[in-house]
Amino acid sequence: MSRHLRALLIAITCAIALVVTATPAVAYPNAYFHTQSAGNRGADVQAIQYLLQHHGQSASADGVFGSGTTAAVRAFQTAKGLGVDGIVGPQTWAALAPQIQQGANGPAVRALQVQLNAKRRLSLAVDGVFGAAVTTAVRDFQSHAGIGVDGVVGPTTWRNLAWHYDYPDFAAGLCNQNPDGNTSADWGTAAAIGQLEAAARTFAGTGQGQIPVGDIGWEHGGAINGHSSHRVGLDADLWPIRTDNAQCSAGRITWQSATYDRAATRQLVQAIRAAAPGHVALIFFNDPTLISEGLTSQYANHDNHLHVRYCEKVEPNSLYDC
Repeated sequence: MSRHLRALLIAITCAIALVVTATPAVAYPNAYFHTQSAGNRGADVQAIQYLLQHHGQSASADGVFGSGTTAAVRAFQTAKGLGVDGIVGPQTWAALAPQIQQGANGPAVRALQVQLNAKRRLSLAVDGVFGAAVTTAVRDFQSHAGIGVDGVVGPTTWRNLAWHYDYPDFAAGLCNQNPDGNTSADWGTAAAIGQLEAAARTFAGTGQGQIPVGDIGWEHGGAINGHSSHRVGLDADLWPIRTDNAQCSAGRITWQSATYDRAATRQLVQAIRAAAPGHVALIFFNDPTLISEGLTSQYANHDNHLHVRYCEKVEPNSLYDC
């Protein structure tokens, strides 16, 4: 074997070894706590409510950030010497989240179980018991996120869990209609998903069919085919409602179509806004009547779908800051 061929084989072998032994890719190297405040819904809110209970505050763990949760947050912030604004930003999140591991029990474990179920699509019992199954789920998540795998839930694990995106429950009045081949682009922040699911439950009560969901985002965010946005888990595309209520089976239409149901689509928009008070930045959809009513806004190429943009009180990207 020639010296050059030997050197080439060694280089290839080393490259393969690096691929095999490399540390798993970090799910999101700059993970941060998504800010939650009055009007938000979802798994992050429910986890916060359980963490407030862990600290002796009175909060109903219903996943809705209402006046009672705001009061509990303000009381916690006062007790901890934090800025008292009723908003759970990074500092309040960090103060709420204790270090826990196998053998722990109580509301903080319930918060962890809620997060693992939502962010990893699990079905752990939310019983407040940190047993073997929870330990396995924690270790699996830590491996997934590329952080230290020890089964102990400390600041880094809490931050990565809170940052990680959530996946919608398509049994709750939604159907999956991803265009452009983005078949798994259904992930969004816990608040965005919780608010969308709440709107779907309200709309389901009208008996006008399911809500077709197009693209939301990838599991860990980032660029998505066919969109300049949809990168931070706060954008969701929905299809308008048809007069035959077959929007999940008969194909997408535009607001000019004969089968377009303006009244039902209006109800959908109203349900979206009502489910997330103060957290809907905009809804692009080019129906001139809905635009004149202040329900949607005009934007090029939005004749056949509604683009819902959620926002938070504090968000690193100014486009999503309420």
